Amino acid sequence: MRVRRGCFLVVVLAATSYSVHGQTVDPATVLAATREALGGDTRLSAIKTFTATGRTRQVRGNNLVPIEFEITCELPDRFVRRDEVPAQDTDPTTLGFNGDTLIQFPPTPPAETAGGRAGGPPAPPAGRAAQPSNAGRAGQPSPEGGRGGTSLLTPVQQRVASVKQDFVRLTLGMFASSFPSYPLTFRYAGLGEAPEGQADVLEVAGSANFSARFIVQRATHLPVMLIWQVPATTVVVRVPGQPPPTVVPPGAVLVDAPAPPAGGASQEDRTQYAATIATLRRQALAQAKPVDYRIYYGDFREVNGVKWPFRIKRAIAGETIEETTFDRFQINPKIDPRKFEVPK
Repeated sequence: MRVRRGCFLVVVLAATSYSVHGQTVDPATVLAATREALGGDTRLSAIKTFTATGRTRQVRGNNLVPIEFEITCELPDRFVRRDEVPAQDTDPTTLGFNGDTLIQFPPTPPAETAGGRAGGPPAPPAGRAAQPSNAGRAGQPSPEGGRGGTSLLTPVQQRVASVKQDFVRLTLGMFASSFPSYPLTFRYAGLGEAPEGQADVLEVAGSANFSARFIVQRATHLPVMLIWQVPATTVVVRVPGQPPPTVVPPGAVLVDAPAPPAGGASQEDRTQYAATIATLRRQALAQAKPVDYRIYYGDFREVNGVKWPFRIKRAIAGETIEETTFDRFQINPKIDPRKFEVPK
């Protein structure tokens, strides 16, 4: 899959000013118009619970993996997603939160859990083909967490924060507001110009270094995209005389290495070569530009008077890593509290 390069890819790049024709814009006005377009504040505020089912196609290496999911949410602070891969003989995976308690099954060691996301398949949390295997570990920036790291948090707290941040990325396109479980602040960033229209750009910020830009189309007032940047964490080394890598993760930094020592080289030469490669990796990461992460909201359809995005795409460095299609939304169903218990 590849990102469809439409006009709103230009919007974010164009939105570098912080006023519209010299006028200050209140972000609350933009959010109010968006909520009205989604169904109105009265209807949106009346939503206390919702469930959703559908399918995700996720890129893993050279494979496109189909995933069936069920999302269960009790606003403002209970959320869980259950995923099942029909083509694989594996147990379903569950990821979410109940207040400040992580819901995750199967459990993963804390050092490996930060950087996952509630809005998508929970396994593997940080080591998908499209993401670096060392991303999000304690003291490291999470690939989904916005700018900077969260080293002051414990690994479990990092994981909960990461899951809540993905809850935010999903629900911003549904409600155009934040919830007490993860409060956000909004600031008007500018007006984006594009061939097919204009878009309002809002800066969004939250705890644990969360930051992003929320793009809202001016003509329809509907959410279009959320974009944020993350430091590069993956290096792919190309070695002369060896086959090129078959899979290059989106956002990876490519480094050309010198030829390796000959077969009869001494241990000292081989050790020196390994040190050279390690130095090249560190230098490449230090000089690399931040990587763009994006979520696209689309195919809005009305359910009980509220418009929901029935299609969501995720992209890293301009490459689509997954596409989610919702089959059904249910508003205010009665939810069994056991849905939000930590699986044993």
